[in-house]
Amino acid sequence: MRDNLWRVVRMIASTDEHSNKSDIKQFQIQLDNGMGRSAYVCKKLDCLQLAQKKNRLGRSLRTHIPHEIFDILKSRL
Repeated sequence: MRDNLWRVVRMIASTDEHSNKSDIKQFQIQLDNGMGRSAYVCKKLDCLQLAQKKNRLGRSLRTHIPHEIFDILKSRL
């Protein structure tokens, strides 16, 4: 089943040790591998367009998904 899906992972980005903003978390979005909160999207154009239009990945991962991520996934079709 997971062979038919792409995995999108939200990871906590490394923070500067000297930063005073320790309570603000910066997230990084990765594809396919990594540890962290993840969501799956099917490998079809209509699924990908619907996920982008309705912000389904963003809501699932609880963060903003850059347009570049969707561009990368579209290029994999």
